[in-house]
Amino acid sequence: MREFLLGLRLLFGAGRGNRIRFFLMAAGGSIGVCCLALVLTIPQILDAHDGRSAAREPQSTSAQPAGSTLILQRSDPYGSRTFTRVFVAKGAKGTDKTPPGLSELPDPGQVFVSPRVHELLRDQPTVKGLLPGHEKGVIGPAGLAHPDELFAYIGTTRDRIADEGRALQGFGYSYAPFPAVEPSTLTNLRFALGTLVLLPLGIFLSVCARLSAAGRTRRLASLRLLGLSVKGTQRVNAAETVVAALLGALLGLGEYWLLNQVMTRTGLPSLRWYPDDGALSATTIAVCLIGCPVLAWFVGRASARDAAANPLAVRRTAAPGRPAKWGGLLLVSGLGIVIGYCGTGLIGRPANSIGPNALLIPAGILLTGLGLVRTLPLISYTLARRLARTTQSLTLNLAMRRNEVEPGSTMRVVTGLVLLVFAASLAQGVLIQLKQVTRPSAPVQDYSLPLSAITAEQQRDLSRLPGVRAHALIMDSWVDLDLPDGVLPSQTTALLATCEQLAEMVKRSEGCEDGKVMQLFDPNSSVGSDLVPGTSFPFRFEGGKRKDLNITLPSERVVHSAYSPSAAGSATLLLPPSTLPSDARPETARLVLVSTSDPAQVRKVLDGIAAIAPIAEIELIGVNIQGLQQIAVIETLLALGMIMGLVIGAAAFLVSVTDRAVERRAQVTAITLIGARTRTMRTVQCVQVVLPLSIGLVLALVTGKLAESSYLITGGSEIYWDVAGTPLLALAAAGVAAAAALGSMPLVGRRIDPELIRRD
Repeated sequence: MREFLLGLRLLFGAGRGNRIRFFLMAAGGSIGVCCLALVLTIPQILDAHDGRSAAREPQSTSAQPAGSTLILQRSDPYGSRTFTRVFVAKGAKGTDKTPPGLSELPDPGQVFVSPRVHELLRDQPTVKGLLPGHEKGVIGPAGLAHPDELFAYIGTTRDRIADEGRALQGFGYSYAPFPAVEPSTLTNLRFALGTLVLLPLGIFLSVCARLSAAGRTRRLASLRLLGLSVKGTQRVNAAETVVAALLGALLGLGEYWLLNQVMTRTGLPSLRWYPDDGALSATTIAVCLIGCPVLAWFVGRASARDAAANPLAVRRTAAPGRPAKWGGLLLVSGLGIVIGYCGTGLIGRPANSIGPNALLIPAGILLTGLGLVRTLPLISYTLARRLARTTQSLTLNLAMRRNEVEPGSTMRVVTGLVLLVFAASLAQGVLIQLKQVTRPSAPVQDYSLPLSAITAEQQRDLSRLPGVRAHALIMDSWVDLDLPDGVLPSQTTALLATCEQLAEMVKRSEGCEDGKVMQLFDPNSSVGSDLVPGTSFPFRFEGGKRKDLNITLPSERVVHSAYSPSAAGSATLLLPPSTLPSDARPETARLVLVSTSDPAQVRKVLDGIAAIAPIAEIELIGVNIQGLQQIAVIETLLALGMIMGLVIGAAAFLVSVTDRAVERRAQVTAITLIGARTRTMRTVQCVQVVLPLSIGLVLALVTGKLAESSYLITGGSEIYWDVAGTPLLALAAAGVAAAAALGSMPLVGRRIDPELIRRD
């Protein structure tokens, strides 16, 4: 306790500069704690979403006792989101059972809507076709997964839903039918966010705890020489860092509270939540208020070790020893695991993530990241020593001698930026794997809409949507169900499209001729293999204004290869668009639109469809709309993690470079007074930072790509080697090096203060 009080007296009685440094430590730590609280709260936000979804899920049975309340739930895509409608037919029983967010069940003709649907009805009146009845009220927050959800309870009569409705028994399940993020994916997401944010965060908090390390070490050495014990000296230093970390933690929690209030009002792309969802939990508060001071305690004791063990060497500014080699063991161990998994992909026997691999994979990646951080000072020291002995350049010699004497000082500046590039590779790997899991592997995406649900004008507008590569009509032939027993009706599916449109819908097509009726033949499919050329197939039209159209199956073939899944894969007959009159409306026709399968493009096309035909039912062939929403949430969270990692890395760089400038003022002034020009000194400062940073960035690129490949291989991804993402990372690394070079320039000013040398 005596040493703790002594540390506080030194803190507040050592002058204005020391107090400014203390508050800088606290401010820097608050940024880190705010990011930590956000990372820890993300699972809580997702759990709150799932909890409310599970609480409103109806419990029902297929049996329909007399007087029971019937319920029918529909979830359809509206644009890139899901529109859920729950039809309720009240009976004598079950009316007392109400879902969360409602005080009563709707009567026939009444509709309860979410706030977002309420706004939608005002902006898009055509949506009213989806909600038969008048608006009775708004669903409360307890009945919605998030503020932007499209949800409605619609009162109806028993006869309307008797065929498909189920008897209501209550509401609430222990699990959500469609979780915001699947549990297995959430595990990967936590690991990715931990790598993106927590690793740089640990470095940043350590940097903040070691501000003005040189000056503080000299002061602690003086205390040691005055008779303070070794442990007492370490405790004095730890007291200051702990108080700064505790104040920073309190400030950081306050910053997060303000951030939560702002973000719940503005939201993030594809992710919204209520203020209570993001409220600080007891666990988060405990981790921040206990974990950060504990980390600062150990960092403070470690940074005072040299002053306590050898105070004379510190006071006389003796050259420090060679950096420890144990960090290299971490890097070698991590790379050994990572390269081993990459080797399984090279030999064609990829390992999986089951059993021990589930622990070894993240362990190898974390060891690689930590080993990279701990090995950089040793690499910088070795390179600086060799270059200083061999170079004939004064600038390079000065820079390398300083890095040789203080390799740890330089690495504090660049470590956060190096870790950011390493973590970015892993983020790319997570996105690649998730995209392959949540969407088809085909490069095209088909959208199917019933032609009866849209007008001719809407059909034209839909075919001209931006991003739509091709459009076509698919219709089934009429089947006579009154055939004698034992006689099977013949049926075919016709595709109305030009040869150009067909080529956009399939992998390849050969032998197509515009203006001719032709048979579609896919050698890799059995569809249509039982059809005989010469068979006639009738197609009927709506309203009876036109006669049936009879098409004879020709012998001429178009050999094609369809994607799986694909709307064109079920067609066996190709009809030119001129076969049908412009005003003909086949009974069973569907409009098919084709775009690329990029998730952003899919969402754009779906939003365009909703703007033109909001009531039409959209079949997104081969894709679950919930999966599309899920990948949008994950992309948002990973982007948020990247932004936090960038903020932390940039903050660590600014704090370190500023602290280094203050510590180096005396040495820079001394060399400048000897005769070194300002331009030379600025070049020296730039080389001191950029050279070790460049080495670290190259290592981060190589090790990050190896870690990403091991993650993709063990995750069962179709892509093992992410070559496409390398140029982006290389460009980001070059930008980081350029920013570091510019940031090191102001370290040397034009004003020379000899007083700094006299004080030293």
